[in-house]
Amino acid sequence: MPIHQPQQRTDAQSDRTGVRQAEAALVEHYPRLVRLAYVVLPPGLGRHRRVLTAHAVVQRALPAAGSKASSPRVPAQSRRTGPSASTEGTSADRGPAHPAYGWVRLRVLRAALAHERRPRWWPGRLPAPAALRPALPVVWGLRLFPRAGGVDELALDRALSAVDGPVRAAFALHLLEGLDESGVQELLAEAAVADPAGAVRRAARLGRPDRAGAQAMLRSGEFDPCTVQTRPSDLLRRRHRVRAAAVAAALCVVAGGLTVAVEQGARGRGEERSPAGVFAPVLDPAELMRTAAERWADTSRVDFTAWPARGGRTDDDALLGRALRAWAEPPESVRVSTTPGTAAAPPAEPPRLLFADEVDGAAVVLFHDSADRVVRYAEPLSGAGGAALDFARTDDADVTTGAAVVVSRTADGARFLLAPWIAESTTRDLLAPDTPGRPLEVGPDGVTAEVPRPAAGGACGTWPVLQLRSSEQIVEKHAFLVTDLGDLAPAHLTYTPKPGRGAPARQPREATSTEALLAWARTACSLRTLAGSGVRSVNNWAFAEQKLPEGGASADWLCTRADTWRGPGRVLVQFLSPAASPTEPASVVADRDDTALCSRFGQHVLAGTHWKAPSGRWYVLAAGSRAVTRIEASGAVRDAAGGPTFAVRAPRDADVELTASLREGGTLTAVH
Repeated sequence: MPIHQPQQRTDAQSDRTGVRQAEAALVEHYPRLVRLAYVVLPPGLGRHRRVLTAHAVVQRALPAAGSKASSPRVPAQSRRTGPSASTEGTSADRGPAHPAYGWVRLRVLRAALAHERRPRWWPGRLPAPAALRPALPVVWGLRLFPRAGGVDELALDRALSAVDGPVRAAFALHLLEGLDESGVQELLAEAAVADPAGAVRRAARLGRPDRAGAQAMLRSGEFDPCTVQTRPSDLLRRRHRVRAAAVAAALCVVAGGLTVAVEQGARGRGEERSPAGVFAPVLDPAELMRTAAERWADTSRVDFTAWPARGGRTDDDALLGRALRAWAEPPESVRVSTTPGTAAAPPAEPPRLLFADEVDGAAVVLFHDSADRVVRYAEPLSGAGGAALDFARTDDADVTTGAAVVVSRTADGARFLLAPWIAESTTRDLLAPDTPGRPLEVGPDGVTAEVPRPAAGGACGTWPVLQLRSSEQIVEKHAFLVTDLGDLAPAHLTYTPKPGRGAPARQPREATSTEALLAWARTACSLRTLAGSGVRSVNNWAFAEQKLPEGGASADWLCTRADTWRGPGRVLVQFLSPAASPTEPASVVADRDDTALCSRFGQHVLAGTHWKAPSGRWYVLAAGSRAVTRIEASGAVRDAAGGPTFAVRAPRDADVELTASLREGGTLTAVH
């Protein structure tokens, strides 16, 4: 009886069965796989490309017929590989715990992570090789994007954009797939992640303290690439491209002959083809996008896309052409600067023109492109000085963070181009909280008079800010503060009041109230340390008020959080002891970079400091946010107190460790 032939037929049948099972698992769980891919893919792709790429990654998860990898040989999994109660449905024999699903998920994970991996030899300006592979689905004439979420979903999306792919993958595998830490590490290792344990540790810090809320947001429409909204692409630009394609088709035969002759001549002269030639359609001033003057009043997207083109040289094709060519291929004479985390790459499509005119002895052009960047080009009108090219990120700008851009900066001050929705502008000094604002002159093109710059060094005697009010067509009587921190976009200043008794946690609000101005008067000079770091907004959170020992007055504890356009934040915890002057600087007792503290995802904080009473005695003081129920000290001094504040006698330099208990359970260590 033949023995081997039936075994071979059984292996082939097993291979075909494995592929069919994998295909069935992919079809049944397609929405959850696409959501997983969407979260892991680099946010820098943009929402339209990210949606299409997520679908392409999942649809390519099955290997081509006849390939060696066509059979999903996956060992049985003993640990739980999916949520016990999936919101997207499972079946008894082919649910997320089935090996076929695990095999497909691993291939999806590998493909999504590949979009962020670049070989060492790969040019830094180009996307990763995986991102350049053509794939279905393809959409022409429409832009796709998931349903817009709220402020919390936006904050989570920004937090995810600030970490790399393996961290996003660990976060999604835990909250969407229900894997425990060891399961996530094992799966990341199979996906060729270099440091799975590190990715899991960093992912554990995302979404704290409300991990259940973060899980709900990941499963919301904001992160669902299967339920999308559509908008047309730029119709005017599309019409220009159709005309250009017709002309190109008519000339292709002639161009083919000329190309050979030109290339041979260039090689004979030792010349190289200019990279700018690749971007020729993008660098044509006639292709620049221009927004209608009143668009801002009739759109729900109030950001830089609603800015009209302003200035006296918006039709100067020679100036605009020089600016675009310098952007595509800056010569050595052009000084290029970028805010942290901003790419200086050429535009992928024609940018939007915001401004072109002469300001303070220079011809200035401002652009905004699809990568959410504002680009400023300035060339001197006379003299031998070179031009300057400045890049700044403006991701998800809004009424306040998209309200102004620096159009000119000198040693003494800066001029701003204001958004078209700004109805009133004044200047005030943060170090003079009782002095009302002074009107700021604004030209018909939206350019302000020169505003003094905050002193970069030496004595901190003043801190000028702009107080702007948006039009009633946008937000009625919405006044807010912005300040120049050395970047193209000024930083938005906000304030979160002290916690009320029994009241829910408060949200940041505009820093225009008396209480907010008094707090900023004592902390404004700390803004110096944030200069040039790409800060989007700075919030002063009064997280605690403490009655001082020996019958003293009350002191306030503030957490000053600076959020950058790229995502990471910096925190300064400041102690405001009683002072004779309303502008006496607060004491910085903690400084932390790249942290979620004092944000939506880091609502608990504990800090301490040494304090000298008028009697000359020294104390260790500590305070926590509203959820702190008990504070303990160990080390040189051992003591404890119930409630969110703590004070104990201690030597001036006593080394004390502080911990706190939280209302919902868990502990908190003091920030340093």
